[in-house]
Amino acid sequence: MKGTEDGMNHSVEKVLWVRQWNESLFSFAVTRPPSFRFLSGQFVMLGLPVDGKPLLRAYSMASQHYAEELEFLSIIVQDGPLTSRLQHIKEGDEILLAAKPVGSLVLDALLPGKNLHMIGTGTGLAPWLSLIRDPDVYDRFDSVNVQHTVRAKSDLAYFDMLSSKLADDPLVAEEAAAKFSYDWAATRDAAAPGQDNRRITDRIRDGSYKLDPETDRVMLCGSMAMIKETAAILEGLGFTEGAMSHPGTFVLERAFVG
Repeated sequence: MKGTEDGMNHSVEKVLWVRQWNESLFSFAVTRPPSFRFLSGQFVMLGLPVDGKPLLRAYSMASQHYAEELEFLSIIVQDGPLTSRLQHIKEGDEILLAAKPVGSLVLDALLPGKNLHMIGTGTGLAPWLSLIRDPDVYDRFDSVNVQHTVRAKSDLAYFDMLSSKLADDPLVAEEAAAKFSYDWAATRDAAAPGQDNRRITDRIRDGSYKLDPETDRVMLCGSMAMIKETAAILEGLGFTEGAMSHPGTFVLERAFVG
C-alpha cells in the first residue's frame, strides 16, 4: 500500500504485522513507499504523531534492501516518549516514516577484508539482519559473523533464523551455510557447556575473541557504552574508524552514540 504524504519530510505508512518476542522486545513491519531506497545497514527516523506533532526516533531497517516491506526491531521503555506508545501498535495502524534513510553501517565504509564481524547488543541486532541477507556481503567476505550480546536468552530475537544459518532464505541460504556464523551471549543467564558468556568487550580485550586489522572488518551497533568501549579497544589493536568518505577497518553508528 502506498503511503500518503504528511508534510514535506515523512510519509504515513500502514503497520502490516507485529511480533512480540518477550515483554520488552518486539518487531513490526510497515508498508514501503515506492520511492524509498536504502543500503543494507542504514536507519531511518520513524514514529507517531503526539499532541499534533511528529515524535520520531532512529530505527535501523531489519529488512532486506530489496524487500517489499520495511521491518524494524524495537525495545519497550515504559516511560519512553515514543516506545511507551509504539508498543501498542497493531496491524492497520499508521506510522510516520521519514523520507531519507541515512547511516554509516554500510559495506562501502569498510576497506576490503576477509572476515566481517557484526557486533551488537540488544536491538543493535537490527542492521545485521539486513546485512546478512544481502548477497553482496557474501561476495565481499570469506566469513560473516554476527555477535549478539543480551542480558537474557529471551532477548535473543530472531534466534531460530540466525541459528539455522538463514536456511530458509531463498537468496543467500547457500552462501550463508558456508560462510555465516552466529555467536551469542546472554550475560545474566547460565552459559551453555563450552560457551563463553562474558561481555564481548572482555573477550576482545583478553584475546579470546580474536580480531586482526589486517584481515578482519568490524561493525558496531547497540548500547552507547558497548560501542565506545569496543571502539577504543579496536583502535588500540590498530583498527581505524571508517566512513563512506574514507573507508576504514571498523565502523560504528555515530547517530546512536551522540
